[in-house]
Amino acid sequence: MQPLDASRIQQLIQSGYGKQIVVLGDLMVDRYLWGKVSRISPEAPVPVIDIDDEEIRFGGAANVAYNLISLGARPLVVGVVGLDQWGKIFHSMLLDKNLRGDGLVMDESRPTTLKTRIIGNSQHIARVDRESTAPIGPAIQEKIFQFVASVIDEVEGIIFEDYNKGVLVPELFHRIIELARQRDKFVAVDPKFDHFLEYRGVTLFKPNRKETEEALAMRLNGREALEKAGRLLLERLQAKGVLITLGAEGMALFQPDREPLLMPTQARKVADVSGAGDTVIATLAYALAGGAGFEEAMTLANFAAGLVCEEVGVVPVDRQRLIDELMLWAGGVPSPAAQQGDGS
Repeated sequence: MQPLDASRIQQLIQSGYGKQIVVLGDLMVDRYLWGKVSRISPEAPVPVIDIDDEEIRFGGAANVAYNLISLGARPLVVGVVGLDQWGKIFHSMLLDKNLRGDGLVMDESRPTTLKTRIIGNSQHIARVDRESTAPIGPAIQEKIFQFVASVIDEVEGIIFEDYNKGVLVPELFHRIIELARQRDKFVAVDPKFDHFLEYRGVTLFKPNRKETEEALAMRLNGREALEKAGRLLLERLQAKGVLITLGAEGMALFQPDREPLLMPTQARKVADVSGAGDTVIATLAYALAGGAGFEEAMTLANFAAGLVCEEVGVVPVDRQRLIDELMLWAGGVPSPAAQQGDGS
């Protein structure tokens, strides 16, 4: 691998700016309730929490979109919400970020996925989930497919963000993968267990270590096992590239007819790995949209993951910090164009 120099970094950061990328998957609302523990309930041995603050954030596939916004891309969010209060709130959250809301399909048979985290005295006390994981039906699938088909010529590529909540079913994503292939658009996949080996013919497949171990029924306990897993996934999926994230050990890239590339993590101090996978897939897609090769995209994603792992909680990557870290690594100084985008 040839190291990225400062001019190439600037080119990639600038080229991805403003590009449209479809983010299709399981959309969620993350709700945080903060308060103070005042006493133990007389009704049961549980704490009573007096709530004094509330925050609502994008969750699931929507957090990938949030990372793309932070990087400077224009995500087109596609997925399913319920015909309920939280579905309306999610739609308004998109509009608040100046994002299109017509990629949302309302399904009256299921609720909007809501994850409520209750935090008392700065400690995570409980999480309450409201969701359906049933597969979406043919009518909802067709609405999603028709929407993607209507915008495919406007976008650079598609991210599938699968949380096993029922939206990404093989009947749907097989059709979309074929559509993307016909229109020469990249497809990047962040999988979960249920349909792990069904994402055949994609551009880049990005599982983590645990997902890979579960799907292949093998332990990735050394370089030999890791390389075997990478080769197996390339063969079974017929993917152009497979990138396995390895937590604190970094990530490994596999391509047909090339030697595996292992890259150590760039995090100086890991505080929290929550949301790092979302940052990785978003940064990979941003880089691919800007014309990066797999090795270049991997480098940008590795630095982005390192930055978010230094923060507590699920946070999107900061574009300016990423530029600064990359330019420092490459021995250059970021240009105004790279920092702001070219406005095109």
